[in-house]
Amino acid sequence: MNSSKKLIRQKQLQTLIHKNPFLTDAQLADSLHVSVPTVRLDRICLNIPELRVRTRQMASEAQTRLRAIDKKDIVGELVDLELNRVGISTLTISNDMVLEKTGVGRGYFMFAMADTLALSLVDTDFALTAVSNVKYKVPVHPGDRLVAKAEVMHIKGDRYYIKVIIRNERVEVFRAKFIIVAVGQEKEQREA
Repeated sequence: MNSSKKLIRQKQLQTLIHKNPFLTDAQLADSLHVSVPTVRLDRICLNIPELRVRTRQMASEAQTRLRAIDKKDIVGELVDLELNRVGISTLTISNDMVLEKTGVGRGYFMFAMADTLALSLVDTDFALTAVSNVKYKVPVHPGDRLVAKAEVMHIKGDRYYIKVIIRNERVEVFRAKFIIVAVGQEKEQREA
């Protein structure tokens, strides 16, 4: 019976990490109602690396797929990318990213994170942001670890309609819709 509980817990652990690879061992332990050392042992048994290693592996794989933007232009760290479909990036708010008077994160960092992630989704050599509609929903502070997820909602000709949501933990802090234009793509399609 004890081993069946362990197998069930390990299956749940795999499912949780598959759904959200950015969960810490402490968050996993809370979700599974076990201790952090138990989670660590289960990860080792399942050959699941720790959070930092998982993030680095995902980032390395994602950056090799970039086309419309260079990896050094990404604001935050790109951790997952499927061109023309979905992308994920992370950014930790540091003290130099906040307004001195209020200690609240400067909005342009979230905008830049979302915009560069949206640009990274486009499978072309050159793309520009044509339109953006943004909503800042909750202030962020130093130490907050933001996770942005971008999805291509629709493609019409050379225009990509992309939605980006940025969360801090489970709280949505920023939302944006972009129209990204793949420059020169229609010309390429006509010539082909």
